[in-house]
Amino acid sequence: MGTMYIWLKRSYVVVISLIAIISLLLLGISLFAHGHFHQQEEVEHEIRAIHIMYIVAVVIIVLTLFGAFGVWKEKKWALIVFAVGMILSSLYMLATNIQGLVAQPKLAEDIKKQYLSLLPLVNATDALNEIQTELECCGLESYQDWKFNIPESCLCTKESTNPCVAAPRNSSLVNGQKDDLPVMIYEKGCLPYLITSVMSIFGIVLGIILGILLLWVLSIVLCIVILCQLDRKKHIPAVAYSAEAKAGNYTTLTELPDHS
Repeated sequence: MGTMYIWLKRSYVVVISLIAIISLLLLGISLFAHGHFHQQEEVEHEIRAIHIMYIVAVVIIVLTLFGAFGVWKEKKWALIVFAVGMILSSLYMLATNIQGLVAQPKLAEDIKKQYLSLLPLVNATDALNEIQTELECCGLESYQDWKFNIPESCLCTKESTNPCVAAPRNSSLVNGQKDDLPVMIYEKGCLPYLITSVMSIFGIVLGIILGILLLWVLSIVLCIVILCQLDRKKHIPAVAYSAEAKAGNYTTLTELPDHS
């Protein structure tokens, strides 16, 4: 049992070390995101999410300290605190994952409504130009969203894989041309590509949360097994060896003394 218990403790230490590293990374990401969004306006929802990330990261780091102390000093109360805290955090992460899966259709619909509210498109912002260049698209639903004021970010490149069409003859891109060669622009709008991209990132995040949740569950299982091992060790009587316990010190009584 001794060798198995040692490897059990080592496995537990490795797992809680990984959890501590993940929590420190989450804390660092929260600090960076807080500094980024703090300079922007109308980001109350993002700031609230960052505050939740702060709390989760700090709580998990504290729990790993309890877990490390408990396994090092073999303190059952510290291991129980770790196990209970990790069970509660795992339930929170599971609820968050389920909520994210349920919210996927609504998220796609909210993104669509948010961008369609920008219609009719008049002036291209830096963000929209960047989206059109990166996703190789033009407009939201099609290039016609720009009417005749089509920005240069809609121009097709030689490396483009998305379909292109000739720009309207009376568009701003064609008016500056001195020859009659067609100006090729992206045919499809950006909204379908944008929604697909956001949903892919959202799915990756949910997958990462699920992987972290499995690591959390593994730490809980190892902690409970260690608690069972500590409880079993308490019920095993200690065997002491004495140098005085020799065979020569004992005699056998073969006859009873006669007192008559």
